[in-house]
Amino acid sequence: MASDTSSGAAADLTEDLVIEALRPVQDPELHRSIVDLGMVRSVVIDGSRVDVGIDLTIAGCPLRAEINSSVSSAVQALAGVAEVNIEFGVMTDEQREAVRRAIHGSPGETAGSQPAHGHAEGRAIPFADPDSKTRILLVASGKGGVGKSSVTTNVGVALAARGKSVAIVDADVWGFSIPRMLGTDQSPTIIDEMIVPPEAHGVRCISMGFFVDENQPVIWRGPMLHKALEQFLTDVYWDNPDFLLVDLPPGTGDIALSLAQFLPRGEMIVVTTPQPAAQTVAQRAAFMAEKVNIKVTGVIENMSWFTGDDGKRYELFGSGGGQILSDDLKVPLMAQIPLVPELREGGDSGDPIAAKPKTEAGQVFAVLAERLVGEFAPKQRYRSELKVI
Repeated sequence: MASDTSSGAAADLTEDLVIEALRPVQDPELHRSIVDLGMVRSVVIDGSRVDVGIDLTIAGCPLRAEINSSVSSAVQALAGVAEVNIEFGVMTDEQREAVRRAIHGSPGETAGSQPAHGHAEGRAIPFADPDSKTRILLVASGKGGVGKSSVTTNVGVALAARGKSVAIVDADVWGFSIPRMLGTDQSPTIIDEMIVPPEAHGVRCISMGFFVDENQPVIWRGPMLHKALEQFLTDVYWDNPDFLLVDLPPGTGDIALSLAQFLPRGEMIVVTTPQPAAQTVAQRAAFMAEKVNIKVTGVIENMSWFTGDDGKRYELFGSGGGQILSDDLKVPLMAQIPLVPELREGGDSGDPIAAKPKTEAGQVFAVLAERLVGEFAPKQRYRSELKVI
C-alpha cells in the first residue's frame, strides 16, 4: 500500500520522482541501476496509478519476477501511489550494444590492451592490469581426487559470506564440477556477445559445464583450451570482484601454463591430502608455479581427519603431508579441512558446507576466509587498505 493516497499527494507525483525512486533498483545480474542501463522505457502517471515500461536485456529473462517485485516496491513507496502496473518489453540490439559498451567496453577499447589470440582487435584481460583490485587465487593440486574443486567452491562461498564479491573460473575443462557444487543450473546470459555469469551463494562462476552436456567429453587440443580460457577471462562480465578463484585441473599441463600467462598477478594455493606420499606429487604444481613466476601463497590440507561419534579424531589418510609440503615450500599451512560426509554431500547437492559456518568443516572455511583477508593478504595491499580505512 502507498504511504499516502490523498489527492494532494497524487498531484505532487511526477515522472522525475518515479525515475529517482527507480534509480536504486538494480538489474540482478548486472548489478547496475535499471535507470542507468536504460531499462526504464516509460513512466505514465494517471492519478494514483503509475504505469512503468521496463525493457529487459533479453527475452525470457530468468530474473524477470525479481525485477517486477523490486520495481513495484520502489514505486509503491512513493506518496500518492495506489496502483503500479508494469509492462515488460525487450531491448533492441542497439540498446544491448549500448549496455555492453557502457559496462564492459569493446575489444580494443581498454587502454594498453594487446591483441588477443582469436580476436580481431583484442580485449585486454582486466585481471592482468596492475591496477586491478581483484586478488587472484589459483587453486592447484598435483593429482586428482584431493578435493580441490570442493575447496575452491567452499572458500569462495566463505569469502562471499564475509561480504566479499567473488568470482570462480572453473578451468578444469575436462572435470568441470563448480556449477553442480554451487547448486546452479542457470545458463549464462548473453548480452551482445558479453557473457553474464550466473550467481549462487553470492558467487559468480563460469564453467565449460554451461556449454557442453555433463556426460559429453571435452576432446580439445591445447590451442582450443587456450582460447576458451581466454574468453572466460575477457568476454565474461566479472565487474571487478574482490576475489577471483581459479579451479585448475590437476597437474602441470597446458591449462595451468596458459593461466599463468594470462594471470601474472595470480597466487597459487596448493591442495593436498595428509599422506606424506601425496605431498611429493602436489609439490610438482608448486614447482611449476615457480618456473612461471607465480607466487605460492600457501598449502591447504584436505581430508585431514574424521571425527567419530565418540568425539575422537581418526586420521584415515595418515598425517603430516600438508605440513611437510608447507615446510618444503616455506609457505604457511593455511588450513586443515576435516573429512565429513556433509562436505561431500553438499558438493553433490549444491549445498556448500561453507554456507553452514557452525558445522565442523564450515568453521574451518570461515576461519580460512578470515585469514585470507587478514594475515594471508598480500602485505602491501593490506597496508594500503588499512591506510584508506
